[in-house]
Amino acid sequence: MTAIPSSLRFGLQPSLLILVVTFWALNPEFEFTYLIAIVGVQLTLGLVEHRWPARESWVVNVRETMLNILLVVILVMGSIAVAEFYLSVLAEPLEHWREARNLDVWPHHWPLVLQMFIAFFASEFMGYWIHRAEHRWTIIWRASGHGAHHSFKRLNALNFGLNHPLELFLLAIPLLIVELVFGVGIAAAGAALLISTQASFAHTNIELNSKGIGWLFTTSRYHIRHHSVVMEESNTNYGCGAIIWDRIFGTFEDGETAEAGTGPTEPSLWGKLLMPIKEPSDTAVAPKS
Repeated sequence: MTAIPSSLRFGLQPSLLILVVTFWALNPEFEFTYLIAIVGVQLTLGLVEHRWPARESWVVNVRETMLNILLVVILVMGSIAVAEFYLSVLAEPLEHWREARNLDVWPHHWPLVLQMFIAFFASEFMGYWIHRAEHRWTIIWRASGHGAHHSFKRLNALNFGLNHPLELFLLAIPLLIVELVFGVGIAAAGAALLISTQASFAHTNIELNSKGIGWLFTTSRYHIRHHSVVMEESNTNYGCGAIIWDRIFGTFEDGETAEAGTGPTEPSLWGKLLMPIKEPSDTAVAPKS
């Protein structure tokens, strides 16, 4: 491991989170805010990973990095398409359902940043249970293709968006439901940005401080534990953005992680795509029921 300066180890995650939230809050209606912020986060984490990687063996070459960038771009575009599909189908009926039950309780008069954090933690609450279900039942693990996300032996910030295409239909649900059921509005876009930023930090190959900030937010140490090749370690720390729900519901665990992946070997890209149909023979972390 290349020792990272203590200023970055302790300050990188909180500073970048504050910067991203501030950038969004200054102009939340700007349509390119999300793109600029995420590209900035990825460039920053990528540069730090290159200079001070927590695990030298996890550093990927330029060719693999470029392939991962291409895949992330395609999958992010897919995520947007899935969200738009859900909105076209669910927005109107859920709006009528909310009005019929007088559920217009969202605190629109509160500061926008506070609304964003409420939407973030509410979405992460739902995401926690969906993620936990993926690891609990084989049918959900397979149907979502979640094993593909876990199959990477080397993690970095780009892994935040490297999911099986089928899983996009699950990943879009938590924040979308929060937004449509409560009529959140623009604060949901800020929550989406915070979720992506946190997911980038959770997967990054950087040794970051987990004390203090790790009471509420997931850090790379905690989430890499979830990516462990050991099932007992993998079935912990389900919160990719917020770790508080794991602390509350008893699935939090801290500890060193020796190896990531679903088994001793990493399947090819084609093998990852086929995982909903055919698991690699050495898969060790798939649910048994």
